[in-house]
Amino acid sequence: MEVKIESILLEQKSVLIQMMELYNYDFSVYSNDDVNEHGYYGYPYLDHYWTEDTRFPYFIRVDGRLAGFVLLRSCCEYHRMANPHSIAEFFVMKKYRRKGVGKAAAVTIFDMHKGGWEVTQWTNNTPAQLFWNSVIEDYTGGAYRTFGSLEEGHVGFTFDHSMI
Repeated sequence: MEVKIESILLEQKSVLIQMMELYNYDFSVYSNDDVNEHGYYGYPYLDHYWTEDTRFPYFIRVDGRLAGFVLLRSCCEYHRMANPHSIAEFFVMKKYRRKGVGKAAAVTIFDMHKGGWEVTQWTNNTPAQLFWNSVIEDYTGGAYRTFGSLEEGHVGFTFDHSMI
């Protein structure tokens, strides 16, 4: 199984919009969001990925087929870091989950963007916490820190890619 990451071109935005709906449907279990009157969840920051140079949209492909996406930001919400990066959204379609696709995609993204990393999950999203803990533990060899709490509503991991 070949997992590749590719930049999403503006011309491919409509494909990302469709995949974002699948992601938001899955994520609604944690966010408690509902569709709007037109039957869509929407994503208010989507256009920013083609207008701001600190945002990067990527498709995840498996053997050439669309399998998910990663929306990356060059900033951190909770920490000051040199050359910061954070995962804004990360989605692997159900068909490709638990097969190493997400881990391969995450490792590729980490390798593509050197510097400090902050990866955050909502406290009620236990599957995401388990996934990221495993990926980041393996990737860093344990050289990471945790942050957040139930009271804060988020938990996460930080690490410095330049230290790996």
